[in-house]
Amino acid sequence: MAYHARMKTGRPEKTPRSDFGARLRGLREAAGFSQAEMAKQLGLTQAGYALWERRRVALRADQIVRLAEVLGVGVEELFHEGPAKRRAAGPEGRAKRLFERVSKLSRPKQKKILDVVEDWLIPQTKE
Repeated sequence: MAYHARMKTGRPEKTPRSDFGARLRGLREAAGFSQAEMAKQLGLTQAGYALWERRRVALRADQIVRLAEVLGVGVEELFHEGPAKRRAAGPEGRAKRLFERVSKLSRPKQKKILDVVEDWLIPQTKE
């Protein structure tokens, strides 16, 4: 079989995910996070976070609230029984996270970054 960029990676699943785990995985991927990035944001190991997606786990209220904050969704969306709303995955999530970090920098540093970005995004007029 030839390699294809959209092929699944990693080991095949031995057991099906719980409904919560499947929603959590979908929301994580839609936000553009890897399991390792999610784990770091939540103060867990990657393996610890992976259990949240793969097994039935009992989360504390503070963990649920933090999980919703990191994913940028409401707590109710974590438990919604219908199909999860999917946002565009990929660079959009990464760009959004980076610019949220930029917005916390000092004004002079923000200006330097925005000047570079604007040079790339705004077409130059010929004189």
